[in-house]
Amino acid sequence: MKLFLICYRCASVHYTADLPATSIIITFHNEARSTLLRTVKSVLNRTPANLIQEIILVDDFSLDPEDCQLLTRIPKVKCLRNGRREGLIRSRVRGADTATADILTFLDSHCEVNNEWLQPMLQRVREDYTRVVSPIIDVISLDNFAYLAASADLRGGFDWSLHFKWEQIPIEQKLSRTDPTQSIRTPVIAGGIFVINKSWFNHLGKYDAQMDIWGGENFELSFRVWMCGGSLEIVPCSRVGHVFRKRHPYDFPEGNALTYIKNTKRTAEVWMDEYKQYYYEARPSAIGKSFGSIADRVERRRKLSCKSFQWYLENVYPELKVPEKELIPGIIKQGANCLESQGQDTAGNSLAAIGSCKGSVNNPVATQEWIFSDPLIRQQDKCLSITSFSTGSQVTIEACNQKDGRQKWKMKGSFIQHFVSGLCLENESSRLVTNICQSDILGQQWELIQAT
Repeated sequence: MKLFLICYRCASVHYTADLPATSIIITFHNEARSTLLRTVKSVLNRTPANLIQEIILVDDFSLDPEDCQLLTRIPKVKCLRNGRREGLIRSRVRGADTATADILTFLDSHCEVNNEWLQPMLQRVREDYTRVVSPIIDVISLDNFAYLAASADLRGGFDWSLHFKWEQIPIEQKLSRTDPTQSIRTPVIAGGIFVINKSWFNHLGKYDAQMDIWGGENFELSFRVWMCGGSLEIVPCSRVGHVFRKRHPYDFPEGNALTYIKNTKRTAEVWMDEYKQYYYEARPSAIGKSFGSIADRVERRRKLSCKSFQWYLENVYPELKVPEKELIPGIIKQGANCLESQGQDTAGNSLAAIGSCKGSVNNPVATQEWIFSDPLIRQQDKCLSITSFSTGSQVTIEACNQKDGRQKWKMKGSFIQHFVSGLCLENESSRLVTNICQSDILGQQWELIQAT
């Protein structure tokens, strides 16, 4: 019933008459001719001719060169053939560089597009060139090529191992969508089918061309779009069927697993900042594996003034929970003294102080027992905080708030360093403040001793 309602509402949507034409880029390697032909014909049959600038087929060194060349007999179809195996990522970049339209549409080689599949996506990109837009991806059965409609309540998500998954739209987002034809914000796209402005694609740095064959490129592009000023969305009025295979129909020169690790590791190292530790915890096989130089990608991120991965988690994907490690209480010592909570300030918050250690590590007094739950240092539901990000800031103990930058700390050797300001916790004549980190100041030397 809901699908019928969406189709009915989509049928009444009108698009501007002067939508821009697009270059449609389809890469393939040893794709069955019948499947490739089905993709191309569905595009030509179900797309207004004026919206197709060209269809660029990029043959990634298939065994039979004629797979691509034969299709150039069809109007608007062009063929590029790689002289060696390059993989999907570099093949797409080659197709994009050749494209003559201002808008790029990337399609997989085993698809079937529906009527009015392209217009909704072109409309969204035309309205805002920083949008990257994907359709609802329906399922074409691998066994009998039957067409199965997918839910319109899904978006792209992932876990810390960078494994893509479809997930339900959060309830808050559902309630805010009063019109089922409205676009759906998505943290990541599946990556196979999307529309993007060519200038924006080039400005962002295209794809990471040092990634191999397939896999992980959708995360790298998705993080880059969001963190560097753009947005990702799924348009319910656009539907494209896709054959989901049970396994890859082609070989990976270094093996599927190693290739995926290399690609996702490059993504984690460039874009995930300190949160990359959770990627390695979820995918320990990536530790120590080579991933090539990322210097140019890091420099690109710097030049674009992209936001942090913390910003991405807080503003784009707050539903992705940061794993909690086993929390072991302990004491934070400086000589014979311990960090403690003491008294209250004018706002009613406890003050952080230094006092003689009481009790033992395994049985400290409540005011001197702390839990270091990265990035928070807390006592029950109260956390170590600062009143300002400048030197000499007073150190207080306030209600914990994971999103509050004033409460984020990290242990750096014997320093307790504030994450945002970069200043260190200092015992200044029995008064706790933040100051510029200096290794020769004894008041900045701390020891975290956890209970056994």
